[in-house]
Amino acid sequence: MAEPRKGPGEESGPGEDPASGERSGQGAAPCPHTPPGPRSGSPADPDPRARTESDADSRTDPDPDPAFEPGAGLTALRAATTRKGRRAAAGALGRIVVVWAVGTLTMIILAGALPDFRLQSPDGDSATHIAVTAAIGAGVFGVLSALVWPVLVRALLLVPAFVLGLLVFFLNGSLLLIALSLNPTGRGEANPETAVVVAAVMSAASSATSTALTVRDDGAYRRRLARLAYRRGAPAVSPDAAPGILFLQLDGVGHDVLHAALQERERAGGRSLGGQRLLAHRLPPVMETVASWYGTSHRLMPWRTDWSSQTGASQLGILHGTNEDVPAFRWYEKESGEVKVCSHPSTALELERRAAARTATDPALPGGLLATGEPGDTASRGNLFTGGATQLALVLSVAVRRKKKTRSRAGYFAYFSDPANASRTFASFFAEAGREVFQSLRSRLRRETPRVGRGGLYPFIRAFATVVSRDVVVASVIGDMLAGRTAVYADLVAYDEVAHYAGPRHRDAQQVLRRLDRSVALIAKAAEHAPRPYRIVLLSDHGQSHGPTFAAAYGLTLQDLVRAGCGLPVPRRVGRTRSGAEARTAARAALRRPERPEDAHVGEGRRGQEPVVLGSGNLGLVSFPELPGVVSRETIERRYPALLPALTEHPGIGFLLVRSEEHGPVALGADGAEHHLETGKVIGIDPLLPFGPGAAETVLRTARFPHAADIMVNSSYDPKTGTVHAFEDQIGSHGGLGGEQSRAFLFWPEGLTPPVPAGETLAGAEAVHRVLRRWIGECGGRAADAERPEAVAAAVAEAVEAGPVEAGPVEAGPVGESVVEGRRAG
Repeated sequence: MAEPRKGPGEESGPGEDPASGERSGQGAAPCPHTPPGPRSGSPADPDPRARTESDADSRTDPDPDPAFEPGAGLTALRAATTRKGRRAAAGALGRIVVVWAVGTLTMIILAGALPDFRLQSPDGDSATHIAVTAAIGAGVFGVLSALVWPVLVRALLLVPAFVLGLLVFFLNGSLLLIALSLNPTGRGEANPETAVVVAAVMSAASSATSTALTVRDDGAYRRRLARLAYRRGAPAVSPDAAPGILFLQLDGVGHDVLHAALQERERAGGRSLGGQRLLAHRLPPVMETVASWYGTSHRLMPWRTDWSSQTGASQLGILHGTNEDVPAFRWYEKESGEVKVCSHPSTALELERRAAARTATDPALPGGLLATGEPGDTASRGNLFTGGATQLALVLSVAVRRKKKTRSRAGYFAYFSDPANASRTFASFFAEAGREVFQSLRSRLRRETPRVGRGGLYPFIRAFATVVSRDVVVASVIGDMLAGRTAVYADLVAYDEVAHYAGPRHRDAQQVLRRLDRSVALIAKAAEHAPRPYRIVLLSDHGQSHGPTFAAAYGLTLQDLVRAGCGLPVPRRVGRTRSGAEARTAARAALRRPERPEDAHVGEGRRGQEPVVLGSGNLGLVSFPELPGVVSRETIERRYPALLPALTEHPGIGFLLVRSEEHGPVALGADGAEHHLETGKVIGIDPLLPFGPGAAETVLRTARFPHAADIMVNSSYDPKTGTVHAFEDQIGSHGGLGGEQSRAFLFWPEGLTPPVPAGETLAGAEAVHRVLRRWIGECGGRAADAERPEAVAAAVAEAVEAGPVEAGPVEAGPVGESVVEGRRAG
């Protein structure tokens, strides 16, 4: 059920986004779940690019295209809609023809196999006549089944199930006999018993063919998910219920990448004259559905991540209100001698417990975003953390709980219990694996640079992230909306996985964005049939920055550089640093495989108490296990006098964070440059200057974390090209400072208040948590209790005191949900 749309007199005016100063985009249709504003390209605003110079100067948009024609975006999207309609009609006609052909072939085969079923006269007929008779018989049988069968089933709803099962065969046989009698050739003949068998086989063949042909049909897929969701009856939601809210996280999609995906594309054609193209074609945006909302029903703005610009830190802050002491994707803790990795179930559970303990002792922290206190009212799908929700599917922090009655993978089982879902997903899975093999080979043949290895099991890991995880999460979200849940937070990881290996703006990553747009459209269409209106918020946890790896650019790894600075032997051969992409560990958790120590780099550099060197995107961490606590700058200089100069003077290093006994946290750069973070004093050229505003504040915050490494290393960054150098095997990376990785986005409907007042910057995942919590309250949800933090803190404290989740009954929902009952984890 969609929200009532605004009348013409109630529409919001077009123009600038009050929160971010961004230009409204062009759209072809309003979002189905929020009131639309006037469309860009309308007579009132024919060209949204034609603004005043002051407006243009305040935007972050690319330069206007001089070849832009007024209304071209609307025309392109309308043309795309028309093309879609024609393709849909052609596809439907093609499916009918194929099903008809299969029915005809099945009838011919059965006529040859069954003695009491004939398609020819007693004197015999040619093969052509037999084929025509079969085609007409199959066509009439199909038409009768489509027209008569629904009416008969509705009339027989009161018949007991067992009796109805018997009647199905009789009625099917009767329809076949009627079809044969209506055949104008007069050659079809069968006795009643054989007609029942023929009708059953033909129905089965046609059904199987139809299912196979609709594997890629999103409309059929959505209707099937809706039927699954309503098998238990309609949800008990009041007709005048307040709107629900869906937070859909597009993992790794940066603000600038999304903004570009919402713009029209230009494809040049024909010949050129004097260097000028003679013919250019306007193409619709990469993400057509989201583009149709941009500037009509939704607004877009960037938000700045913390120094640790990765899913673990961002999502913990967004879902639990605090990401304190998460310095990187992986880090070393001296007191336990362990390496923590955000994508490991055990680490995710530990981080969630620490966050709950922190919110219990700090009344200013409101706790889990989805902890409304109403069982089954909120859901967490495909995330690292629960956010306090009780409806869980593919949540990594509960994957470690493997007690007898706890099934953390219930989302997979519920989804794949439907054969049609399995057919669709597995067909797409193998197609995606083949696509990755082809794209990797094409990249090598074209000698694209930068490039990393994409062989081994990676095609299947990518297919898991871009197909299996996506399909299960989307099905769960649709089930949540049809069940009328108040708030849902879901993560789609597809783009992030592909962009790590192809690059954030590579054509391969753009194709994933297009398929994500289809998922958003599928969810938005399902929202129209939900028992309450829904407001859909899109957001990301970070972006990605591009560039060759540190090893590829300079011929040695960060570990090699650290060892050289410490006077330790350096291997002659450049080693390969394992990628930290989340999909690999998520796939292992789905298969219930144990965590591998090598995934966490445990033991790397541990021989003989050597430094532990870890990489998290373009953020490196150096720890000295033999030295307790945080090692000061002075101690490092006394013990390893060549180490800090070797790092700061290397062209691939942007700055270091160390702690000085005299000055506190200090950022070190080349040529003796220093930035004393607590006092703001700068010596030489500020090493944080290339990293933009806010860099000093976020580095200082991380410096105060108990588990920040002894030396935090951020790679160099070129502001002109946006290039960084990952200390992992990735050409699209995130985890530190520099470039688009620190610019995530919020894309919210107009009915909600802007995230921050105009002119202000939304900085940090914890600030995003407060915005989302406020929006839940604006929709009528219980999260408005953030204004009473003492009540929330008391509830969280009680949960922490209760300890880990005890095994309770787990109920697998209709489309991939699981309810974990019992005591909630801290």
